[in-house]
Amino acid sequence: MATDYDAPRRDSEESGNDSLEELKARRAEAQSGNVDVDEVEVAENFELPGADLADEELTVKVLPMQNDEFRCSSCFLVHHRSQLAPNKKGKLICRDCAA
Repeated sequence: MATDYDAPRRDSEESGNDSLEELKARRAEAQSGNVDVDEVEVAENFELPGADLADEELTVKVLPMQNDEFRCSSCFLVHHRSQLAPNKKGKLICRDCAA
């Protein structure tokens, strides 16, 4: 059941004395169908699965690996040297993969 957090709070003593009709009336008021949603914005941001994205471009700036970074031989991600685990058989492995 939805809760209206903006409604003023009531004491628990008062809520015990409500009649069934009052409770039903309050429930009907709380479940109004009016929702403040910008349908155009929702429709623009909605993406169907399998949609054709051929016209879209993704631009990412790729930096070369720095001197203080290494590539993990297990997960193949580039990490900072502070993430280097103790050597296992001469391979560079990150702490996450070594654990």
